[in-house]
Amino acid sequence: MRAAVVTFPGSNCDRDLAVAFEAAGFDVHRVWHKDTALPDNLDVIGLPGGFSFGDYLRCGAIAANAPICREVKAFAERGGHVLGICNGFQVLLETGLLPGALMRNGSLHFVCKPVGLRVESAASPYTAPYGKGAEITIPVAHHDGNFQADADTLSMLDAEGRIAFRYAENPNGSAGDIAGILSENHRVLGMMPHPERAIDEMHGGTDGAALFAGLAEALVSA
Repeated sequence: MRAAVVTFPGSNCDRDLAVAFEAAGFDVHRVWHKDTALPDNLDVIGLPGGFSFGDYLRCGAIAANAPICREVKAFAERGGHVLGICNGFQVLLETGLLPGALMRNGSLHFVCKPVGLRVESAASPYTAPYGKGAEITIPVAHHDGNFQADADTLSMLDAEGRIAFRYAENPNGSAGDIAGILSENHRVLGMMPHPERAIDEMHGGTDGAALFAGLAEALVSA
């Protein structure tokens, strides 16, 4: 299994994400934002957390227009798996691969702490290992994680089983307590919490490990 992790200027979780993929058995390739091609035979692309391009304009807006993101978008549109975490989620929204927007936290403060999540859909390779209704703890670290969308989009996400995670106690004001959403084919996941920071007991918990292991198992089975 082959994974690519993209690094933008200002990314600060790219190594963590690479380590999480490696721990699940992936051969990880690092990709720079100015690259114009992806490695061959990829199974998944990871877009990491951080503050790409200093969060100028809107968080993720400049990164979404980086040369490599044209290839990321094409990969996803061909049915490839893409995981965007925190700033990576923001990039996925800015590319149009996922609907909605991430606004400033309702408190107007940066939030950094472990949070409880409820798994809302098990119909994706990322969430299947947990099972619908499972309660897990994953850390967050963001200033602009307040997910918003119009009423029709929120209803569509709910009706199509595309809400992956909800917050048990909403830390940022997100509509419907949404912490992560899926693409129509359930192969693209964007989430604000950081599962790559919860794969080792030394991190304070391992609830994030199943996300990467489940993706690996699904790809092997396929």
